[in-house]
Amino acid sequence: MEEERRTLPFECRGCWHVWEEDYLVRHIDDEHGNAAEIWLRDGLSVPPPSSGVICPHCGCQATTTFPAGYLARHPELFRAAEPVVPDATPLLSPVPPRRPY
Repeated sequence: MEEERRTLPFECRGCWHVWEEDYLVRHIDDEHGNAAEIWLRDGLSVPPPSSGVICPHCGCQATTTFPAGYLARHPELFRAAEPVVPDATPLLSPVPPRRPY
């Protein structure tokens, strides 16, 4: 029996939330020589991620997955952990103000 850890990226088609889930995949052969995979999350057997993934943000079941490693190449899909601090520099117009008549 072989085991491998897989991190798969998902996207919700309802709210466009992007996240990753970690799986442990066990590769086994039965007594007839047939290969099988058992997918585990937190030690519990789960169906393969192509079916039944629910968005942790909105609960929608319309989700899609990306190829493994996709989010590592596209960090813009993750929101910043902390809010961006606005620039305190005042905005000045290059147009001179109007003179009163």
